Amino acid sequence: MKKQRILIVDDELSIIKFTRANLEAAGYEIFTAMNGVEALQTFESELPDMVILDIKMPKMDGFEVCRQIREWSQVPIIMLSALGSEENKVQCLDLGADDYITKPFGKNELIARIKAVLRRMDTAAPPVQTSLTFGALTINFSQRKVTVNGKEVKLTPIEFNLLQELALNEGKVLTHAHLLNKVWGPDYQDEKEYLHVFIPRLRAKLEDDPSNPKYIITVSGVGYQFAKK
Repeated sequence: MKKQRILIVDDELSIIKFTRANLEAAGYEIFTAMNGVEALQTFESELPDMVILDIKMPKMDGFEVCRQIREWSQVPIIMLSALGSEENKVQCLDLGADDYITKPFGKNELIARIKAVLRRMDTAAPPVQTSLTFGALTINFSQRKVTVNGKEVKLTPIEFNLLQELALNEGKVLTHAHLLNKVWGPDYQDEKEYLHVFIPRLRAKLEDDPSNPKYIITVSGVGYQFAKK
Protein backbone atom coordinates (compact mmCIF):
# COMPACT_ATOMS: atom_id res chain seq x y z
CA MET A 1 0.00 0.00 0.00
CA LYS A 2 1.36 3.40 -1.01
CA LYS A 3 2.40 5.63 1.88
CA GLN A 4 0.57 8.92 2.27
CA ARG A 5 2.95 11.84 1.80
CA ILE A 6 2.96 14.83 4.16
CA LEU A 7 4.80 18.15 3.89
CA ILE A 8 5.73 19.66 7.29
CA VAL A 9 6.46 23.41 7.28
CA ASP A 10 7.85 25.08 10.40
CA ASP A 11 10.78 27.38 11.16
CA GLU A 12 11.48 25.60 14.47
CA LEU A 13 13.87 22.71 13.90
CA SER A 14 12.69 20.99 17.09
CA ILE A 15 9.10 20.91 15.77
CA ILE A 16 10.31 19.57 12.41
CA LYS A 17 12.30 16.78 14.10
CA PHE A 18 9.53 15.85 16.55
CA THR A 19 6.82 15.81 13.91
CA ARG A 20 8.90 14.00 11.31
CA ALA A 21 10.01 11.25 13.69
CA ASN A 22 6.49 10.54 14.93
CA LEU A 23 4.83 10.63 11.53
CA GLU A 24 7.46 8.44 9.90
CA ALA A 25 6.99 5.97 12.77
CA ALA A 26 3.25 6.07 12.01
CA GLY A 27 3.90 5.08 8.40
CA TYR A 28 3.83 8.41 6.53
CA GLU A 29 6.38 9.65 3.99
CA ILE A 30 7.63 13.08 5.08
CA PHE A 31 8.99 16.18 3.34
CA THR A 32 10.02 19.32 5.23
CA ALA A 33 10.47 23.05 4.68
CA MET A 34 11.50 25.79 7.10
CA ASN A 35 9.99 28.89 5.46
CA GLY A 36 7.06 29.79 3.25
CA VAL A 37 8.99 30.15 -0.01
CA GLU A 38 10.64 26.75 0.42
CA ALA A 39 7.24 25.30 1.34
CA LEU A 40 5.66 26.35 -1.97
CA GLN A 41 8.64 25.06 -3.95
CA THR A 42 8.50 21.69 -2.20
CA PHE A 43 4.72 21.50 -2.55
CA GLU A 44 4.89 22.07 -6.31
CA SER A 45 7.69 19.54 -6.83
CA GLU A 46 6.43 16.77 -4.53
CA LEU A 47 2.61 17.24 -4.59
CA PRO A 48 2.05 15.80 -1.08
CA ASP A 49 -1.24 14.37 0.18
CA MET A 50 -1.34 16.82 3.10
CA VAL A 51 0.42 19.96 4.37
CA ILE A 52 1.08 20.71 8.06
CA LEU A 53 1.78 24.43 8.08
CA ASP A 54 3.03 26.79 10.78
CA ILE A 55 1.69 30.34 10.70
CA LYS A 56 4.62 32.49 11.83
CA MET A 57 7.60 31.91 9.52
CA PRO A 58 10.27 34.01 7.76
CA LYS A 59 10.04 35.13 4.10
CA MET A 60 6.35 34.20 3.79
CA ASP A 61 3.92 33.38 6.59
CA GLY A 62 1.60 30.39 6.71
CA PHE A 63 -1.47 32.46 5.87
CA GLU A 64 0.02 33.44 2.50
CA VAL A 65 1.27 29.91 1.81
CA CYS A 66 -2.22 28.56 2.50
CA ARG A 67 -3.80 31.19 0.26
CA GLN A 68 -1.46 30.42 -2.64
CA ILE A 69 -1.93 26.65 -2.34
CA ARG A 70 -5.70 27.12 -2.36
CA GLU A 71 -5.51 28.98 -5.67
CA TRP A 72 -4.98 25.67 -7.45
CA SER A 73 -5.18 22.75 -5.00
CA GLN A 74 -7.64 21.31 -2.45
CA VAL A 75 -4.99 19.23 -0.68
CA PRO A 76 -5.74 19.04 3.07
CA ILE A 77 -3.96 21.69 5.16
CA ILE A 78 -3.56 21.64 8.95
CA MET A 79 -2.33 24.93 10.44
CA LEU A 80 -0.08 25.13 13.51
CA SER A 81 0.12 28.08 15.88
CA ALA A 82 1.01 28.98 19.44
CA LEU A 83 -2.06 31.25 19.37
CA GLY A 84 -5.25 29.38 20.23
CA SER A 85 -7.77 32.21 19.90
CA GLU A 86 -11.02 31.69 18.01
CA GLU A 87 -10.12 34.67 15.79
CA ASN A 88 -6.90 32.93 14.72
CA LYS A 89 -8.71 29.66 14.00
CA VAL A 90 -11.39 31.41 11.97
CA GLN A 91 -8.77 33.26 9.91
CA CYS A 92 -7.08 29.95 9.07
CA LEU A 93 -10.36 28.27 8.13
CA ASP A 94 -11.43 31.30 6.08
CA LEU A 95 -8.26 30.95 4.00
CA GLY A 96 -9.14 27.33 3.27
CA ALA A 97 -7.32 25.36 5.96
CA ASP A 98 -9.03 22.13 6.98
CA ASP A 99 -7.95 22.07 10.62
CA TYR A 100 -5.95 23.94 13.26
CA ILE A 101 -3.70 22.64 16.05
CA THR A 102 -2.47 24.80 18.91
CA LYS A 103 1.16 24.44 20.03
CA PRO A 104 2.39 22.68 22.06
CA PHE A 105 0.79 19.43 20.92
CA GLY A 106 1.44 15.74 21.53
CA LYS A 107 1.98 13.01 18.96
CA ASN A 108 -1.38 11.36 19.70
CA GLU A 109 -3.33 14.57 19.07
CA LEU A 110 -1.37 15.24 15.88
CA ILE A 111 -1.86 11.75 14.44
CA ALA A 112 -5.56 11.73 15.40
CA ARG A 113 -6.11 15.05 13.63
CA ILE A 114 -4.25 13.88 10.52
CA LYS A 115 -6.32 10.71 10.34
CA ALA A 116 -9.54 12.66 10.86
CA VAL A 117 -8.76 15.15 8.09
CA LEU A 118 -7.66 12.46 5.63
CA ARG A 119 -10.78 10.45 6.44
CA ARG A 120 -12.96 13.46 5.62
CA MET A 121 -11.22 13.79 2.26
CA ASP A 122 -12.19 10.24 1.29
CA THR A 123 -15.24 9.95 -0.93
CA ALA A 124 -17.62 8.00 1.27
CA ALA A 125 -20.23 5.67 -0.18
CA PRO A 126 -23.18 7.80 -1.34
CA PRO A 127 -26.52 7.51 0.46
CA VAL A 128 -29.29 5.36 -1.01
CA GLN A 129 -31.03 8.51 -2.24
CA THR A 130 -29.03 9.53 -5.30
CA SER A 131 -30.15 13.15 -5.66
CA LEU A 132 -32.38 15.89 -4.29
CA THR A 133 -33.70 19.08 -5.87
CA PHE A 134 -34.73 22.18 -3.90
CA GLY A 135 -35.91 24.86 -6.32
CA ALA A 136 -32.85 25.95 -8.33
CA LEU A 137 -30.52 23.77 -6.23
CA THR A 138 -29.80 20.15 -7.20
CA ILE A 139 -27.53 17.86 -5.17
CA ASN A 140 -26.31 14.65 -6.80
CA PHE A 141 -24.99 12.49 -3.97
CA SER A 142 -23.63 9.65 -6.11
CA GLN A 143 -21.55 12.05 -8.21
CA ARG A 144 -20.91 14.50 -5.36
CA LYS A 145 -22.03 17.26 -7.70
CA VAL A 146 -24.05 20.40 -6.96
CA THR A 147 -25.75 22.69 -9.47
CA VAL A 148 -27.59 25.99 -9.06
CA ASN A 149 -29.79 27.07 -11.97
CA GLY A 150 -28.16 24.33 -14.03
CA LYS A 151 -24.60 25.57 -13.41
CA GLU A 152 -22.16 23.42 -11.45
CA VAL A 153 -20.95 24.83 -8.13
CA LYS A 154 -17.55 23.63 -6.95
CA LEU A 155 -17.52 22.50 -3.31
CA THR A 156 -14.63 21.22 -1.23
CA PRO A 157 -15.03 17.72 0.25
CA ILE A 158 -15.92 19.16 3.67
CA GLU A 159 -18.40 21.63 2.18
CA PHE A 160 -20.14 18.81 0.30
CA ASN A 161 -20.23 16.56 3.38
CA LEU A 162 -21.80 19.36 5.42
CA LEU A 163 -24.38 20.13 2.73
CA GLN A 164 -25.20 16.43 2.38
CA GLU A 165 -25.83 16.01 6.10
CA LEU A 166 -28.13 19.04 6.12
CA ALA A 167 -30.02 18.16 2.94
CA LEU A 168 -30.62 14.51 3.86
CA ASN A 169 -32.24 15.78 7.06
CA GLU A 170 -34.37 18.47 5.43
CA GLY A 171 -36.80 20.12 7.80
CA LYS A 172 -35.00 18.83 10.89
CA VAL A 173 -33.08 21.06 13.27
CA LEU A 174 -29.53 19.70 13.51
CA THR A 175 -27.55 20.86 16.54
CA HIS A 176 -24.05 22.24 16.33
CA ALA A 177 -22.74 19.14 18.11
CA HIS A 178 -24.53 16.81 15.70
CA LEU A 179 -23.09 18.49 12.60
CA LEU A 180 -19.60 18.70 14.04
CA ASN A 181 -19.70 15.04 15.03
CA LYS A 182 -21.06 13.83 11.68
CA VAL A 183 -18.89 15.98 9.40
CA TRP A 184 -15.65 16.50 11.36
CA GLY A 185 -15.74 13.72 13.96
CA PRO A 186 -16.42 13.19 17.68
CA ASP A 187 -13.33 15.14 18.77
CA TYR A 188 -14.75 18.34 17.21
CA GLN A 189 -18.10 18.68 19.01
CA ASP A 190 -17.07 21.88 20.80
CA GLU A 191 -15.42 23.53 17.76
CA LYS A 192 -18.33 25.78 16.73
CA GLU A 193 -16.01 28.13 14.84
CA TYR A 194 -15.78 25.49 12.10
CA LEU A 195 -19.50 25.93 11.43
CA HIS A 196 -19.17 29.70 11.69
CA VAL A 197 -16.83 29.52 8.70
CA PHE A 198 -18.29 26.72 6.58
CA ILE A 199 -21.99 27.62 6.79
CA PRO A 200 -21.44 31.16 5.42
CA ARG A 201 -19.14 29.68 2.77
CA LEU A 202 -21.90 27.31 1.63
CA ARG A 203 -24.47 30.10 1.63
CA ALA A 204 -22.20 32.29 -0.48
CA LYS A 205 -21.99 29.53 -3.09
CA LEU A 206 -25.62 28.37 -3.05
CA GLU A 207 -27.92 31.20 -2.01
CA ASP A 208 -29.18 34.09 -4.14
CA ASP A 209 -28.95 36.29 -1.06
CA PRO A 210 -26.60 34.78 1.55
CA SER A 211 -27.73 37.34 4.14
CA ASN A 212 -31.32 36.09 3.77
CA PRO A 213 -30.88 32.35 3.14
CA LYS A 214 -33.70 30.14 1.89
CA TYR A 215 -31.88 26.79 2.07
CA ILE A 216 -29.66 26.75 5.18
CA ILE A 217 -31.53 28.37 8.08
CA THR A 218 -29.94 29.33 11.40
CA VAL A 219 -31.80 28.16 14.50
CA SER A 220 -30.41 30.58 17.06
CA GLY A 221 -28.50 28.97 19.91
CA VAL A 222 -29.21 25.45 18.62
CA GLY A 223 -27.87 24.76 15.14
CA TYR A 224 -29.09 24.76 11.54
CA GLN A 225 -32.01 23.50 9.48
CA PHE A 226 -32.23 22.74 5.78
CA ALA A 227 -35.57 24.10 4.57
CA LYS A 228 -38.15 21.56 3.39
CA LYS A 229 -39.00 21.45 -0.31
